Amino acid sequence: MAALAPTTPRAAPPLRLKNRHPAHNPWAIALTVTMATFMELLDTSIANVSLPHIAGGLGTSYDESTWILTSYLVANAIILPMSAWLSRVFGRKRYYMMSVALFTATSLLCGMAPSLAMLLGFRVLQGIGGGGLAPVEQAILVDTFPKEKLGGAFALYSMAIVTAPAVGPPLGGWITDSFSWRWVFFINVPIGLLSLLLSSRLVHDPPEFIEERRQAWRGRRLRIDRVGILLIATGFACLEVVLDRGERDDWLGSHLIAAFLAIAIVAISLAVWWEWHHDDPVVELTLLRERNFALACIYYFIFAFGLFGSTVLIPEILQTLFGYTATDAGLVLGPGAAVITVLAPFVVRIVPRVGARRLLGASFTIAALSMLYYSGLTPQSDYFHFALARALQGFGYAFMFVPVTQLAYSYLPKTKNNKGSSLTNLCRNWGGSFGVAFVTTMLERRTQYHQSVLVSHLSAADGALRNFVADTSHYLLTRGTSAPDAVHQSYAMVSSLMTGQATMLAAMDCFHLLALVVILGLPLAFLIRPFRIGGGSPAH
Repeated sequence: MAALAPTTPRAAPPLRLKNRHPAHNPWAIALTVTMATFMELLDTSIANVSLPHIAGGLGTSYDESTWILTSYLVANAIILPMSAWLSRVFGRKRYYMMSVALFTATSLLCGMAPSLAMLLGFRVLQGIGGGGLAPVEQAILVDTFPKEKLGGAFALYSMAIVTAPAVGPPLGGWITDSFSWRWVFFINVPIGLLSLLLSSRLVHDPPEFIEERRQAWRGRRLRIDRVGILLIATGFACLEVVLDRGERDDWLGSHLIAAFLAIAIVAISLAVWWEWHHDDPVVELTLLRERNFALACIYYFIFAFGLFGSTVLIPEILQTLFGYTATDAGLVLGPGAAVITVLAPFVVRIVPRVGARRLLGASFTIAALSMLYYSGLTPQSDYFHFALARALQGFGYAFMFVPVTQLAYSYLPKTKNNKGSSLTNLCRNWGGSFGVAFVTTMLERRTQYHQSVLVSHLSAADGALRNFVADTSHYLLTRGTSAPDAVHQSYAMVSSLMTGQATMLAAMDCFHLLALVVILGLPLAFLIRPFRIGGGSPAH
């Protein structure tokens, strides 16, 4: 028996300490990485309300200034699906810190940009840095927390996803009005520096990831999928331009948009075929063969479609129809994020008892009902009713994040966490882009339709119209307006009221359509493959 003693130390190589790091509080790691993701998501919406000020400050038109948003989204869309592959190339921690550093440095440069051309260049670099933050953070959370505690980590992550788009517009408006549009970008710098400092001390690559990366380099070497990168970059960049600028440029009425759409369809189709058959793809689409993971990706898409679509639509109608300021309109979005924040600890506790299938079905049903509640509001509705509708929407989505995360990783191998998070974040990103494009387009189209219907019911012989014009003209005459001007202004008021009514009806149509999209989450719940929350083995 003594002869076997020397073999004992070699029988347990995992006990070696050279790849071990000091244990850190996992919640400190979660807060650190969520900080950077919140910063990046905030930046996608905070600059929107500052565009007129940026255009004026740089001496350019408003239409040209909208490329500030498009350039960031295009770069973000290109880099996001490749984040898992880039993590393997550079190492997850190194790539994450490179992304934070690039985002922070270019935020400073954006704020200092002397011209629109330089600002657009810095925004592209900022989008490249920001594109890697959310998927890498999600992979870090999955590897940091045991499965039984992962729900709480993603509850924190959900707060960032929902709060950042809601806080962005009012915060951007307040910063621009109180200081300068340049501080919209400068605000990222101290947050980014703090994130870098904490990440360098707290975040480490897990042993499984280090070993998988080492084997990739040692064995067949980490090959660069040049064709996949080219196809993905081309297809996603063109598609993002189509989605972001399609409504402004009249969609297929613009030769540029039509050409970009054609290129996007061809490039993405070829990319899907290439990546599916490649041995070491940039985007591992074969993960979608696992039913629960594929369903989670669809859920992320539907969630972002409804959330970001409504987040754009609500402030739009509040500012154009109800006279709200950007700050006041942004405050209407606050209750939704507050409800999710308050309910997050409660949801973490009930998920194991109720199950992912029931919670996801209920979540999207409640969110769809909130859209129907919105569609019943009228021009007489006040702040309370809009805030109540948003709170109801937040109540529904509060029960979505934890179970959908558990669903995504329920059967996914631990070595695939990085690539899985890249795909789920890609679906969330595209869901938001499609949702915003859908809402802006439908609002414009349905407004035109309802306006044409209302006009068809008006005529010079209409008694109500004649009485309104006569009464309004008389009122204006008593205020010193000349007779011709009084009649002209009266008809202008009729036109304004009709346009407002048409816009309100169009907004109600949009909420109906959003409800139809969101309710798709209910039947999908019946397709979920059973699994045990917090454990690796499925429930039977």
